[in-house]
Amino acid sequence: MTVKNIFIYYLSITIPVVAIVALRKSELITSTWFVILLFAYLLIYRVYVDSKRLIDKGIIEKKDFWKMILPGQQLKYFKELYLH
Repeated sequence: MTVKNIFIYYLSITIPVVAIVALRKSELITSTWFVILLFAYLLIYRVYVDSKRLIDKGIIEKKDFWKMILPGQQLKYFKELYLH
């Protein structure tokens, strides 16, 4: 799946957060699991999705995938990630 389409990208970044919050609100997960899932979302899932989008758009190369884990990289590519 490519995440070039902005609509698909926005869905792919919002649905997991909504699911995590819904699980917590319905008390299916504890606060500890909520925090663990939230950190996993931010540090693993979002890095992967953002990197995939930038690679699909030809902005970064596959070999630079790991650099998106560094602080501030999503801000560096803010315009390409969220506006185009």
